[in-house]
Amino acid sequence: MHRFCLRRSVHIRFPRRESIGETPALQFSAFFNLFCASIRLMTSSQDACYISLLGLAEYFRTSTPPDIKKCIQCLQALFTFKPPLKVEARTHLQLGQILMAYTKNTDLAKNHLEQAWILSENINNFDDVKFDTASLLAQLYQQQDQSSLAKPVLRKAIELSQHNVYWHCKLLFQLAQTHATDKEYTLASELLAVGVESTDESNATYLKSLFLLSRAMIMMIERKTNDVLAILNQASPIIDHSIQNVHLKEYLKVFFYVLQVCHYLQLGQVKTVKTSLKMLQQSIQTIIAPNWPSDEQIFGQNNTEMFMWLPKEQLYVLVYLVTVSHSMMAGYMDKAQKYTEKALTQIEKLKCKSLLGGGSCIGFANEVVSFVSSTLPAAQENKPILAVFQIILLEHIIMCRLVMGNKSLAIKEIALAKDVCLSSTNKFLLKKHAPQLHCLLGLYAMSTSLFEHAEKQFYACIQETTERELKLFANLNLAIVYLRTKREQDLRNILEQIQQENSQCSNSQALMGSFYYVQGLNAFHKSSFHEAKRFLRETLKMANAEDLNRLTSCSLVLLSHVFLSIGNSKESMNMVTPAMQLASKIPDIHVQLWGSAILKDLHRMLKEPTQEIEAYNNHVHFSQNLIADQLKCTKFPEHALINWFQGDPPLPMLSQDLLLQPTAATIVAPTVAVASGSGVPLVVQQQQQQQQQQQQQGGTFVRLPGTLNQQVMFQ
Repeated sequence: MHRFCLRRSVHIRFPRRESIGETPALQFSAFFNLFCASIRLMTSSQDACYISLLGLAEYFRTSTPPDIKKCIQCLQALFTFKPPLKVEARTHLQLGQILMAYTKNTDLAKNHLEQAWILSENINNFDDVKFDTASLLAQLYQQQDQSSLAKPVLRKAIELSQHNVYWHCKLLFQLAQTHATDKEYTLASELLAVGVESTDESNATYLKSLFLLSRAMIMMIERKTNDVLAILNQASPIIDHSIQNVHLKEYLKVFFYVLQVCHYLQLGQVKTVKTSLKMLQQSIQTIIAPNWPSDEQIFGQNNTEMFMWLPKEQLYVLVYLVTVSHSMMAGYMDKAQKYTEKALTQIEKLKCKSLLGGGSCIGFANEVVSFVSSTLPAAQENKPILAVFQIILLEHIIMCRLVMGNKSLAIKEIALAKDVCLSSTNKFLLKKHAPQLHCLLGLYAMSTSLFEHAEKQFYACIQETTERELKLFANLNLAIVYLRTKREQDLRNILEQIQQENSQCSNSQALMGSFYYVQGLNAFHKSSFHEAKRFLRETLKMANAEDLNRLTSCSLVLLSHVFLSIGNSKESMNMVTPAMQLASKIPDIHVQLWGSAILKDLHRMLKEPTQEIEAYNNHVHFSQNLIADQLKCTKFPEHALINWFQGDPPLPMLSQDLLLQPTAATIVAPTVAVASGSGVPLVVQQQQQQQQQQQQQGGTFVRLPGTLNQQVMFQ
């Protein structure tokens, strides 16, 4: 970890205030008088003036509280002595750093950094100032959404830094991050490939591993499945056999396993991923053990080892996050909810720690190479990556609430997620997560039978997102809206569109299974029972292959309904029994509600009155809980969020216009939400027929898989 250049170049420090034993005013007066006297005596020595001014500036900066105004005045005073070029360039850099860290005067900071870059660009043997300036200036440009200005500065610095492994790699990472932020993934990948070659030539094995893993992440964003596997297979033996430092090796293993787990989850391979997830959990336990050295000790040994992907506290949260994602896809809502709550607690602890003991990024600057979300620059003091983790975890727990039938908590947490997005710097989280918020609101609206609002929310999601899987997922939901509202032409059109989109996402078991399920449900509504069975058997085949329990239970209960509709009570019982067992394990109250209705009719057909009464009582219990929750949530002010379709969402204090809530749909029968495989809700309401003909009246909400924040790396 490198220190602020002021500390690197000046080894003297004025005594801190508490060592003088005077009041602050007397301390400053005494120091200032001594300073002026020394300047008068040493006008012939620019070095002495420079050291004195820097020392006094550092004293003001480290005072309690810091006196940044006087610190800046000391540094600016140096220019009056017409210092040498190197001194002038360094001072401009220091002023830029101070202004960025302690003030909001970014224009003045940018002016000083631009001056420092112009002065230092062509000076030989001036690497620290030259490249530190380029890096900081590019970071400032990017914060002001001027990445087009940042890229040429970084490219020039990369060209000039080829002799310096540390700076060359740092700048390559930063430029790759900038291109990734602008979704120029091919250029980012090419830069990371240059990094692999460069570190190979300099025998920097640890850095080579970081470049390889970062490139695999970019390939994963581009959905280049085969390339991801090839790069991970290339990195694995290097990490296992060529990294001698056990601490660095463990950090690389966490990075590697996070990518591997996310890769499998992206493909919907919940069963295949279990071994990698277990290895990841073991590695993170090793890193957070009390006897494990601090990050400062591990990453401060030499220049080529000063890079890390994420600090261990954030890695700990990230492992919780991917574990939550796996639990959601596997259909274990209790586990997902438990780990989400633990992760959110850990995030709050880290935020408090940052506020209480964060310190200044000038006094101690981490070299954090962070490609998570492909949006965040390295080492920002306000820890925006924690907000990214928080919003994704909230999205997961919202899904848990919807699956478990707790819509009243879900809408409050949607509102909380919205507030987190609005509070982020320049609303960058809102730009990334608005489509997901619209999708969640669409699911919530469907669960309260507000199909018009649901349709508008899904349409907003489709219009705003560039993610192919999320768009496909929203279209699947929209198909269910059309199915429920009997818009047959719209349904046919969107199913054709989904067919095309699904062929492009064919690598995902969860999405393919979801599409077959929707087709099966459509066939069931048309009383095409043979066709429905064919589609649902395909769904079960995919779900069982990868332990997608929610998709399995959803398919089983609908298949049971199909068999009941054609009078095959034996096969219907064979389907509904395991469906209910899985539903209670998840737990999913909606599948249980649907299954209890089927069981009631089955036991009536089989003339088993005791079991029929038991099934009826269970059905009433589930129904009453869901109806009460629905009536409760529609009275909340947060319920008005379903009226937000475009632009920025309302502020935490909702406006009077938004408080005019739509009238909730009349509840004529219990609603059922059936869960499937991926942790992404897809809600379907099915109009059931009369008891003597098909099943009892009621609405059926079916939750299907997708990729709403499934790839936690890429939000």
